[in-house]
Amino acid sequence: MRAKISYAITAAVLVVYFVLVGSRGVLLIQAGTPLTVTFGVAVLILPVIGVWFLWKNTEFVRNANRLAAELDAQGGLPVDELKRLPSGRVDRDSADEVFALRKAETEDAPDDWRSWFRLAVAYHDARDTPRARKAMQRAIALRKTAP
Repeated sequence: MRAKISYAITAAVLVVYFVLVGSRGVLLIQAGTPLTVTFGVAVLILPVIGVWFLWKNTEFVRNANRLAAELDAQGGLPVDELKRLPSGRVDRDSADEVFALRKAETEDAPDDWRSWFRLAVAYHDARDTPRARKAMQRAIALRKTAP
């Protein structure tokens, strides 16, 4: 729940920022000189890109949460079997062991969105965020095509 609140606050702050930047771009365009119009258009591009990025990221999170809820209902969510250091951080060797198991599971069932979801969690636990995201995107894509 804390992560959802953080995400909502961050998204709200970004939206306010986009509105402020966009309003400055409109003011520059309204000034009417070639230079201010050029800058105004350039300034308006930034909020458009930001809104697109925020939308895609929100869509990704919502889809991943739907998969987690579905997998939880099926009793297939990965169990947290990781050893932790006294600081609470995940032990790297433990994460590598679990990752090897999840990777083998995914290689055995490459078209199963559930195995890709669990692999994404293993990548995340191993602190490999880019691969975790790609594995989750694959899980989402496979789930959309699954019956």
